[in-house]
Amino acid sequence: IPESGHKYYLQFSTEDYRTGEDAGNCLATVLYPKKKSPPVVSIKCSNTKDQKEIQEEDNRLYQRIRHQTKPITGNNIPDSYGNIEPALEPLWALAVAGSSSIMWEKSTETLGYFLAQVKAVRQWIRKDDFIEFDYTVLLHEVPTQEIISCHMRLTWRPGHPLKVKHFCAPQSHRMEEASGAGSGSAAGASAEKGANF
Repeated sequence: IPESGHKYYLQFSTEDYRTGEDAGNCLATVLYPKKKSPPVVSIKCSNTKDQKEIQEEDNRLYQRIRHQTKPITGNNIPDSYGNIEPALEPLWALAVAGSSSIMWEKSTETLGYFLAQVKAVRQWIRKDDFIEFDYTVLLHEVPTQEIISCHMRLTWRPGHPLKVKHFCAPQSHRMEEASGAGSGSAAGASAEKGANF
């Protein structure tokens, strides 16, 4: 589009990242503006899962996290063999959702990102009904193959959008190695950039 940038029309299918089951089909338009800013995305999806079932899954995840007797922590998710302990799966699920908003903000027409690994995660105990975690995640940049370290703080409660604040290390401080592979979806996430948290 002259003066604006390149616009793409996409049709794709989605799957549940845990089970691999079909999760529906989507139609999207993506505009990469000429000026350096995040892409403008418009997306419509037909879900194969019913909304009530999705809400029930969210509530199960939330209750599992809320009923811990001490703050949850974890390191190296997945491990160097690509395995995730069942107890750490909820932390990985939140990392997938949260990091997707970072990937959306950083992506360009020529650079893409995947969540490679959660290096560290720690839960903050709150007095309200929200759950909150600090993460250090490693993002795999494609096609450069570089690994970028980002700190993100997630705040969430079922029925509310996931809030994400993040700060990524400058290019000169990027990590050299990481293990694991994965991807995320920006559906339902909102990003707030900031280093003071």
